[in-house]
Amino acid sequence: MGDRYAKLEPATLWDRLRERTRSALACGALLSIETQQCFMEDGGMRFLVRSVSSLRRKARREDDRGADFNPFLPPEPELTLGAIGGNHLGVLNKFNVLEHHLLIVTRQFKHQETLLDRDDFLALQLALQGIDGLGFYNGGAAAGASQNHKHLQLVPLPLTPDGPDLPLEAVLAGVEEGPVPALPFAHAFRRLPTDLWQRPEAAGYIHLIYREMLEQLGIAEVERAGEPRQSAPYNLLLRRGWMLLVPRRQEHFEGISVNALGFAGSLFVRTPQELERVARTGPLRILAGVAGI
Repeated sequence: MGDRYAKLEPATLWDRLRERTRSALACGALLSIETQQCFMEDGGMRFLVRSVSSLRRKARREDDRGADFNPFLPPEPELTLGAIGGNHLGVLNKFNVLEHHLLIVTRQFKHQETLLDRDDFLALQLALQGIDGLGFYNGGAAAGASQNHKHLQLVPLPLTPDGPDLPLEAVLAGVEEGPVPALPFAHAFRRLPTDLWQRPEAAGYIHLIYREMLEQLGIAEVERAGEPRQSAPYNLLLRRGWMLLVPRRQEHFEGISVNALGFAGSLFVRTPQELERVARTGPLRILAGVAGI
């Protein structure tokens, strides 16, 4: 019996993503969240801060579905693009803030705290071959994960046409490996060959670096429920030319939720009071407040 999902190819992934976005918006399956944006300079980075007025409505809708609801088993057909590799599906983020926000979801249930494996990086490799974007992973609820079902994410760049492709990259220049001097929190950074993602061995190579970064930051492999899981939460960010891993100790800073996009230079707030808090505190201090073990 054939696969019910069409195989996604890098050469046509971007067109498929835009096509599915249009149809999902038209039928009401995709519920984009309206935002207002501003920029805040801090530590050499031009942070993008979005005020998200409809997140409260999103939270209520998710509460109505119950804590055990899994939106990925199965994913909504209207949001599903197709198969990425042998073990993952490409699915639109139903409550998207960023346009063309792609989720890379395991077909079978795996917990979000399960360590990433070569197949996960292979799926991300295929996506990055087709879309110049930021891949990221929220490793656990304390790292900003909103679902327990394992999923990587990818957003096309630039994050906004009015600013830099990615605010973080302003402080990465000249750094090949090791700590980035401008980042005041624990992290591991590695520069990657820009053509790596076109090579067959890319997924295995990236997986090896990922495991080295975890070890460097003191995040160990522990067995839970028969799965190899992380001993602590973290965020992983990847672009074609680099990767960054940040350990996490908590999700919130004074009520402001931070996920991997925060470390890329993009923060989200729900209220005018939270926006004022970011301006008063400074984005880098907020990131430092949620990073670490």
